[in-house]
Amino acid sequence: MPPSRIEVVEGDLLDQPVEAIVNPWNRNVIPWWLLLPQGVSGAVRRRAGREPFRQLGRMGPIRLGEAVATTAGRLPFRAIIHVAGINLLWRSSEASIRTATRNAVALAGRLGLSSIALPLIGAGTGGACPERVLEWMREELSRCDFQGTVRIVRFAPKSSRGDHS
Repeated sequence: MPPSRIEVVEGDLLDQPVEAIVNPWNRNVIPWWLLLPQGVSGAVRRRAGREPFRQLGRMGPIRLGEAVATTAGRLPFRAIIHVAGINLLWRSSEASIRTATRNAVALAGRLGLSSIALPLIGAGTGGACPERVLEWMREELSRCDFQGTVRIVRFAPKSSRGDHS
């Protein structure tokens, strides 16, 4: 059974009215404190603080496509779901994006969440075409049995959304 609702919105992942967000991490074996998180992970780190990343570090390397959950730190969510959507060479693939999407939503279901927001996994640092990523994610989500709201968030700075606050 497909999700009850799939939405595609423009905005900031960290400002979505959902219970959890997905952080596109990687499967890097380098300890998190030696990495300089970029893109979504960098924004999550700045606003959530270090605690979610400390928890993530204690879990060890994430297999490509795998999803794990941590607390949300200073963010207003119930959880952050971290997915390994890019490989050790910092590249994403259709398979890694689809698997990460599927596993993130499955984990949200196991956690009893009713809403989740995902960025375009693998479209930033991973180098995949955003339009293709959106297509792959929508296809994969249409096959999932998560019974809640799924938001795919295409990043747009506040100034380009007409929000000048």
